[in-house]
Amino acid sequence: MRRKIRRRALILTTTIVVALAGALAWACGSGDSGSANPGLESGRKATDAAGGPSAGPRARTAPDTTPVILFLGNSLTAGLGLLPEQAYPALVQAKIDSAGLDFRAVNAGVSGATSADGVRLVGGYLDRAVAAVVLELGANDMLRGQDLGATRANLQAIVDSVRARRPAARIVIAGMRAPPNLGPDYTRSFRELFPALARRNDAALIPFLLEGVAADSALNQADGMHPNAAGETIVAENVWKVLEPVLRGIEEARKAS
Repeated sequence: MRRKIRRRALILTTTIVVALAGALAWACGSGDSGSANPGLESGRKATDAAGGPSAGPRARTAPDTTPVILFLGNSLTAGLGLLPEQAYPALVQAKIDSAGLDFRAVNAGVSGATSADGVRLVGGYLDRAVAAVVLELGANDMLRGQDLGATRANLQAIVDSVRARRPAARIVIAGMRAPPNLGPDYTRSFRELFPALARRNDAALIPFLLEGVAADSALNQADGMHPNAAGETIVAENVWKVLEPVLRGIEEARKAS
C-alpha cells in the first residue's frame, strides 16, 4: 500500500514539474519569436506610434497609403523608459484619430541621436507618404556642448532633404532650451536656434517641447530629464496645439486639389 502511495506521489510530482516547465517556457517566449516586446526604436527601422513595425505582412502585400506624420527625434520622441503607447507620438495619434483626421504617426525617435545622426537617418524614412515632419533634434548636441553652428547646419540639412524628396511636406520644429550652467551666451543662442530655423523655412514652431514638464520632478522620470507617463500627456498637448492646424491645412489642401 505504501509503495502504491509513493508511486502515485512520484507520478503527480513529475506531472507538475513538466507542466511548470512548459508554462515557464511559454511565458519566456521560447519558440515564439513574436512574443517579445518590440522595445524602443532601434534606429534601423521606424515604428508606428504604437510601437509596432510600420511595415509588416499587410504593408508588404498592400502598402498603407495613409499620409504619414514623421516624428524624427531622440529619446524624448522614442519614449525612453516608457511603453511605446505612452510616448507622445502615440498620444498624438490618439488625438489625430479623435479629431477624425486621416494621418498615421510614425515614431522615428532614436535614443541618443544628435542632429548629425538625423542627417544620416532622415533619407531612409522619406520613401513613405510623408505629409509632415516633426523635427525634435538638437538636445543631445547641447548636452555635449557641441558647436551650435554645426547643429544649425545639420537641422537645415534635414529640412532640405525632406523638401527635396517630399516638397509638399510641412515641417514642424520642436524648440528646446539649454540649462543655465552652460553660460548665458550658449543658452541664449541655443534657444534662438529653433525659432530662427522655423522662420527661415516657413515652418511651424513648438516654442518649447517640454513646456510645463521640464524641472518638475512629478512629471519626469528619476533621471530628471525624460518625462514620465504623466509628463508625456503634457508634451503631447504642446505638440498638438501646433500640429493640429498644420494637419487641418493639409487636409483642406488635399480636398481642394
